[in-house]
Amino acid sequence: MKHVFEALNWASSFLNEAGRDENAGELLLRHHLQMNRATLLSNLRQVLSNEQLIAFEADVKKHADGIPVQYLIGYEEFYGRTFIVNEEVLIPRPETEELVEGILQRTEALFPGHEPLEVVDVGTGSGAIAITLALENARYRVKAIDIAQESLHIAEQNAEQLKANVTFLHGDLLEPIALDKGRPKLDILVSNPPYIPDAEIETLSTVVKDHEPIRALAGGEDGLDFYRRLIQDMLPLLNEKALIAFEIGAGQGTDIKTLISKALPTAKVEIVYDINGKERMVFAVK
Repeated sequence: MKHVFEALNWASSFLNEAGRDENAGELLLRHHLQMNRATLLSNLRQVLSNEQLIAFEADVKKHADGIPVQYLIGYEEFYGRTFIVNEEVLIPRPETEELVEGILQRTEALFPGHEPLEVVDVGTGSGAIAITLALENARYRVKAIDIAQESLHIAEQNAEQLKANVTFLHGDLLEPIALDKGRPKLDILVSNPPYIPDAEIETLSTVVKDHEPIRALAGGEDGLDFYRRLIQDMLPLLNEKALIAFEIGAGQGTDIKTLISKALPTAKVEIVYDINGKERMVFAVK
């Protein structure tokens, strides 16, 4: 028999010893008891049933072994909404919320008025970027592309659950749009592609490299393979005026800025740092 506070203390020290984030215990216990944080903290004396305790302890041990908490509980918060996640999709990161915010802010200045805007999210994964954009600005007509049917399945579930109007397309980068001859030109192109250099994959924490999909992480020898392809393939698809928004890895800003400037010599390109002071986004205006 264990009270809530005893279970939390056990999880905290167990995870600490395993070199994991000890706050994960609270997230897992909230999940098993179906409580928010305030309710959990006001019920610290509650006794856990045997089933609850066994299930909770099993999940704490799985996390200690490296399985991300988000995959154990089946969801992650992004931009104030709950997204379903599993091992077929990358777990949405807080830094990516800043990419979304950057697009929303720039839209007002670049595209005044009320007419619809054609938006594509390339490599959508869980659908977090595409769905958030669709819900935050009614002018956006959002398409989202992924090469993995398994990822699209999760993204479609998220769109349905969050009542977001997004068109999902299966294919390699911009291919599904390039093949659609009758399509309107793109006003906004956003992508958070795989950008980790292949050699660095092995240095990632086991929580990431052994459980999140490698196809969503590895970006070739220098990490820039997908940007090169995207920048070449987007040229005929962009409208006269367009916004390009990429999430990038630390230290990649200058290279990606150069790639864009070569392809679009008149584009205004800016490298933007995230809340932690790391290079995280490149925005370009054609």
